[in-house]
Amino acid sequence: MTLDAWRAAGTYFDHHGHAIFHRVDGEPTRAPTLLCIHGFPTASWDWHATWPALRTRFACVIAPDMLGFGFSAKPHPHDYSMLEQADLHEALLAKLRIRRVHVLAHDYGDTVAQELLARHEERRARGDDMLAIESICLLNGGLFPETHRATRAQKLLAGPVGPVLARATTEGTFAAGLAGVFGPRTKPDAAAMHDFWRLASEHDGTRVVPALLGYMEERRQRRERWVGALQTTSVPLRVIDGIEDPVSGGHMVARYRELVPHPDVVELPGIGHYPQVEAPDEVVRAFMEFHARLGTPPS
Repeated sequence: MTLDAWRAAGTYFDHHGHAIFHRVDGEPTRAPTLLCIHGFPTASWDWHATWPALRTRFACVIAPDMLGFGFSAKPHPHDYSMLEQADLHEALLAKLRIRRVHVLAHDYGDTVAQELLARHEERRARGDDMLAIESICLLNGGLFPETHRATRAQKLLAGPVGPVLARATTEGTFAAGLAGVFGPRTKPDAAAMHDFWRLASEHDGTRVVPALLGYMEERRQRRERWVGALQTTSVPLRVIDGIEDPVSGGHMVARYRELVPHPDVVELPGIGHYPQVEAPDEVVRAFMEFHARLGTPPS
């Protein structure tokens, strides 16, 4: 499926006055349902190589472009936050009348999933079953702020000169920076990189990047809540990690094993920050094994 076909198959919903692009394949009233949460700086398109396999396993698969990403609105100026992105996902699930959902997340989306998990535990404690998280599978992401190794470009864009650098971003500088987080033998070709650039630059999107990068500080401020959710939950968790990722690779997995009880981890040698793009078949295999073990009923 091309990026244009992906866009044509999607639709929009209004979230507090902002148009949010999303894909919904299948019947939301049937179980099991899977919510896919993308990473930074790309969009739901990241799931396209795994989408057909996911769709055969789940009755409904859902993937939005978060606020500030992809084909969704990119308001500027705007105070982007992980809490708002979690609200967006909950609003979409409520709109679709979904009350039980499995989650597959990546990168920035991992932190959104951690917030959704924390909310799930709060609802469970008070006996509220309006929305239940049934399982979470996490791909490369900054689960622990102390192990997140931001790229040089991210550090600069998040700093005082960020707005100036964002305005000066070109497709070439974007591609050079993004290529650095892929595995040494699994870097995207020119056509794929152009698609990533289209997603990032849609709606003059590069100008919002400094604001989006506020997630790095937000992770530090909310570490106790978000790491605590991983440590105390009874929701089944699995991490699938490309260990060559310089941002959240093998070093993040080592920390996960230290801090999270009974860690379930699948490591992908030679793979970088985007395992669902670099090794989609391996990701699907590990993800399906996870759900086979859980006994998730097939669609």
